[in-house]
Amino acid sequence: MLPESPLTTIESRLRYLLPAEMYVAMWGNPSVDIMLEVHKHLRTLQRIVHDYTSKQIDITKLKPGDVKTEWQYGTMMFTDLAGFTKLMEANASKGEEGAENLLKQLTKYFSSMISTISMSGGELVEFTGDALLVVFPKTDRKDDAPRAVRAALRMQRAMKEFAEIETPSGIVNLKMRIGIHNGRFLTADIGTPRRMEHVLLGKDVQQAKLTESNGRNERVNLSAKAYEQVKDKFRFEAGEEGYHLVVDDLTDDQLGEYEITPLRRRMASNIVIEKDKNIVLQQIVTLLDDIEPIASFIPDPVLSLLIESAADRRIPPDFPQPTIMFIQFVGLPESADRALPGEERKLALSFSRAFSLINAAVEARGGVLKK
Repeated sequence: MLPESPLTTIESRLRYLLPAEMYVAMWGNPSVDIMLEVHKHLRTLQRIVHDYTSKQIDITKLKPGDVKTEWQYGTMMFTDLAGFTKLMEANASKGEEGAENLLKQLTKYFSSMISTISMSGGELVEFTGDALLVVFPKTDRKDDAPRAVRAALRMQRAMKEFAEIETPSGIVNLKMRIGIHNGRFLTADIGTPRRMEHVLLGKDVQQAKLTESNGRNERVNLSAKAYEQVKDKFRFEAGEEGYHLVVDDLTDDQLGEYEITPLRRRMASNIVIEKDKNIVLQQIVTLLDDIEPIASFIPDPVLSLLIESAADRRIPPDFPQPTIMFIQFVGLPESADRALPGEERKLALSFSRAFSLINAAVEARGGVLKK
């Protein structure tokens, strides 16, 4: 790069966040037009990394590598999709055509569910395959449990659109189970500056997952604790022992389409209106300050795909044949509840060290670790 280039001072930050061809162009010709292309790419990447990470992560206090914990209260929703494996298999045999068809259907499904969750005041914490973990934070109104139930009913109604999906191998039926539980959970940011992860710990998180697994397809299942919060607001019928199934007998007007809730995360506005190198540089730095901390929560191989495909705003679909390994920390969720006040950080530090060592071993062998 030419010594007089204003990008020289931030080159080490840009090299990991630019597509290979854009980086070379920036290095060989650091003109204001190239700087504007860099700015445009980073704005797109900013939106992508925020979409790929949990809204629970507090970006105003975020410092990669800093292990933080906080007890929170609210209602948790766990969902699972019946028929997802059949949908995968029905498309896998058709190669690129099948991959494109699967991407189309999954995009449509997740867009519908995430939109409903967002408009209902929920926060998507994680999704693994077809499973979703959503939190409805407790507010001064103490309405998190009824908001979660209304959201779940909206989601089940939206699933009618996916009851019969056409695939290259025939019709596949998708059905969803939803479990809801109310309680407290320990949030923790763990890891190293290079690779962070946001996790929820506590027996109530496990109970939310158990509530889903004890539910039924096309129904909303509540734990006894969640039921007590909303038993006078909805009609129920008995489910498995200790669980209650919501009866959806609400009219469209009674259920509504959304809840009025405050926004939880705002991205820095950064729009270039002048072709001044110093102004563009300043705004690139602002974007980097926002992107770098949150990007540490995305595995490097995934982040690289997002960077290279940012202009297309999608990762090319494929059917890889990886070897899958599941790792379970036995006793970890429950230990959060047994920790004495002030001991939560010690627990999170131990988990952070274990997570970091495992992640390093996985990445060193070409793998990707995702909770």
